[in-house]
Amino acid sequence: MSKIGLTTTVPVEVIYAAGDTPVDLNNIFITSTEAMKRLEEAELAGYPRNVCGWIKGLYSTALQNPDIRQIVAVTQGDCSNTHALMETWEVEGIEIIPFAFPYDRDPDMLRLQMDKLIHELGTTWDEVNLQKRRLDKVRALAWEIDRLTWEEDRVRGFENHLYLVSCSDFNGNPEGFAAEMETFIQTARARETLSSQFSSKKPGKKREIRLGYIGVPPIFPELYDFLEEHGARVVFNEVQRQFSMPFLTEDIVEQYRLYTYPYKVFLRLEDIDREAKRRRLDGIIHYTQSFCYRQIEDQIIRKRLDFPILTLEGENPTGLDARSKMRLESFLSMLE
Repeated sequence: MSKIGLTTTVPVEVIYAAGDTPVDLNNIFITSTEAMKRLEEAELAGYPRNVCGWIKGLYSTALQNPDIRQIVAVTQGDCSNTHALMETWEVEGIEIIPFAFPYDRDPDMLRLQMDKLIHELGTTWDEVNLQKRRLDKVRALAWEIDRLTWEEDRVRGFENHLYLVSCSDFNGNPEGFAAEMETFIQTARARETLSSQFSSKKPGKKREIRLGYIGVPPIFPELYDFLEEHGARVVFNEVQRQFSMPFLTEDIVEQYRLYTYPYKVFLRLEDIDREAKRRRLDGIIHYTQSFCYRQIEDQIIRKRLDFPILTLEGENPTGLDARSKMRLESFLSMLE
């Protein structure tokens, strides 16, 4: 069994079917106490300052983990900078396995990409389908945590983020991750609702503000605590929820066609609009990473979504700066 790094969510069933352990490099990078140091290491190695912080963090994180000698890198459907990232890793002796999500969601092309990954890792479709059934049981627990967040108001925004984003690799141990979620679900169900706690703590305010968070996961996760300190809670984490594959389908190819993140922004917008109405959102925070092409999509999102939207930009894992805090406070005041 070997560890295989990931640059983003891929058909992780294939890796488990091959008897290997997937490791989402994003999660290792952002949870490290030395996340900023990883960026500095990448810049010292030659990465330009005006390159996405996630890309620089991934580069150094992989080199800091010598037991990861193979990485599945998404060449289409994530970040265009991944191409150069792959090449700089290859120079360092890391084997790169490319994977592409077809832009038009063509099922034949997607199946071909999965077939190539299956062949590369030495497994079979039968084994992959067995792993899908195994992992779907774990995903169902993440779906329950998400439901407890928006429907029963028993889960905090960061807790929701953490469990959903971890579905990219299941922390390398699906059964262990499932046991952790089962314990958390029992704890959450026994809680007093967060909405009632809010009323007792802030008697002068009518209710907490319900927010949606869309875009890639934040490079400063303390955003969630800041919002709750100011009377708001994230009850919808768009991309993190997509990592949990919240779709009921037995066809694994169809599962990764329904996964919205790698494809056109319009597919994402359908999902966002539907969930925003279902979860009764008051407003939406659209997070964009500095120097990322997805910043351009902000103008489409604003045209298509009929909700108050604050666009928040992040660059480095140094926490929320004063300007961002002021903009968030103003947005929340406006919503209130």
